[in-house]
Amino acid sequence: MFVQVRKTVVTEGNADKVVDRFSGEGLIEKQEGFVDLTVMVKKVQRGDEEVMVLVRWESEEHWKQWEKSDAHIAGHKANRGKPAPEYIVSVDVGAYHVASVKKAPNAS
Repeated sequence: MFVQVRKTVVTEGNADKVVDRFSGEGLIEKQEGFVDLTVMVKKVQRGDEEVMVLVRWESEEHWKQWEKSDAHIAGHKANRGKPAPEYIVSVDVGAYHVASVKKAPNAS
């Protein structure tokens, strides 16, 4: 399994905008090898908020197919040259090979 992780830090009160962007229906769900996409919001009292998006793939090859797909590239080209929204503080992206997974004994 292969996982892409995207951490987006936004100004206070704007986490929902990132959650909405990644929670809606998209083309990625139709991509071969796509497993799931999880969106998490870090619990904070106040200040900048953090949204983590985990995209799980059956393999690194499936992820590469998505990255090189016409649909994915077209989505990025549509935003090329546009400034990032003012509420975005930073974005950090990483890619990981899954080394180990533990499940509850009764989990499927």
